[in-house]
Amino acid sequence: MRISNEIWNEALATVVYLALIEIHSQHEQRSFVSNENPDNNPARYSTERLMLKHLPKRTIPGTKSAELLKLSKNYEPPCMADQVPVVWDHGDRVWITDVDGNEYIDFTSGVLVTNVGHSHPEHVKAIQRQAERLMNCYSFPTPERVTLSERLVKLLPDNLDEIFLLTTGSEATGAALRIAKRFTGKHEILSFYGGFHGRTYGPMSVSGSLGTRRKFGPALPGGIIAPYAYCYRCFYDKTYPDCDFYCLKTLDRIINSSSSGDLGTIITEPYQGGAGFIFPPEGWLKALEKWGRERNLLLIVDEVQSSFGRTGKLFMIEWQDVRPNMLCLGKGIGSGMPASALAGESKIFASMLPGEMSSTCGGNPLASAASHAVLDIMQKENLPENSRKVGEYILKRFQELQKRRHCLGDIRGKGLVMGLEIVENQQNRQPAPELTQKIIFRCGEYGMLLGKVGLYGNVIRIAPPLVITEEEAEIGISILNKVLTELG
Repeated sequence: MRISNEIWNEALATVVYLALIEIHSQHEQRSFVSNENPDNNPARYSTERLMLKHLPKRTIPGTKSAELLKLSKNYEPPCMADQVPVVWDHGDRVWITDVDGNEYIDFTSGVLVTNVGHSHPEHVKAIQRQAERLMNCYSFPTPERVTLSERLVKLLPDNLDEIFLLTTGSEATGAALRIAKRFTGKHEILSFYGGFHGRTYGPMSVSGSLGTRRKFGPALPGGIIAPYAYCYRCFYDKTYPDCDFYCLKTLDRIINSSSSGDLGTIITEPYQGGAGFIFPPEGWLKALEKWGRERNLLLIVDEVQSSFGRTGKLFMIEWQDVRPNMLCLGKGIGSGMPASALAGESKIFASMLPGEMSSTCGGNPLASAASHAVLDIMQKENLPENSRKVGEYILKRFQELQKRRHCLGDIRGKGLVMGLEIVENQQNRQPAPELTQKIIFRCGEYGMLLGKVGLYGNVIRIAPPLVITEEEAEIGISILNKVLTELG
């Protein structure tokens, strides 16, 4: 009897899965980076040691998690993000242990935050050392703050010659929008469908999704929103590359029909995170930059999510040599410590007078010390390159699964950030949000933490810490494959 490739691949995956279980059952001791690998070098992790991390199925929430989730329901508002019902206790690199003692492989990085891994020893030590010295001084300069600003400037395109250190991503994008209006003297901002730039009022007003704006009343005036390059679900029903960036060619028509003649700025993400990890075609961002330059518009690129190695470069603008007038940074810059930054051209910042914009905690010495450690770790362990290499491996494996799993409609990403768009089938492309939720929950039962995003709630977020190895990635891939098999 002739065995099809699909059946053979399924059998091989099952054998590997059972082998992992057997190895796990024969070993009771685990090795942690912080104990046996103080330099946190992923190369020291052998395949056998990683296989010991195989994760048995568990009931979630566990008893202690259920108790704490009840407290959360009683005393915390329901407006926070809906997650798998697991209460985290502690983390180590790409591994999370909940309050019931269950271990999980983390494919979320929180929400693309812990780029250097959970509780990296050098990161922790830098925070501890600084906490003993000084934690807040408002806007008084500290060595940590001014040297971090210098360091960031030297890593960025040479036109971005000043840094404004802040605390959150919304704070960075909000500052960028206000400064842009001051510098240009114009109040209109062009942004894109599906864009997410934060939840405070300024960033919310240029965000392009109902989920961010729903029933909050009128947005700030001046927002103009245009279709983004979401090629899997093209707003214009075009096909790339035959479309020749048709969505950019329509911008003038949109501006002419929506603007009061006061457009001064463009803001965009290099890929859209909240909308479903939507990656525009290669060259789209550079073409948008050119379009804006020809019309004397400022360009703000929001890299709060995509920076600090996430896509395989320290900054995603490096892939296409894009030179924005302002660049918003966050999340990975602190890798767990709240920190953000706005990089910009000095001539733009000069439009602000002393004292017109400051931040209670922005650039505080504790966050600045943490960010220094992040940059040290990035360089020492070459995490952007690891992101690129392991990301290519994971993407290839998901593309193999896509051939057998008809609910995997689109797979897109770069480095260690990917979106798996879940559909009813690959032919009709109908979003399947309920199936998406089931997949995420079942993966949680098998010990894999995932997130959900997307305009239709049907995109699985793949974003592990950048320290992940191919062997660890394969554990997560195997779990997802098993779940997709079970759910059909």
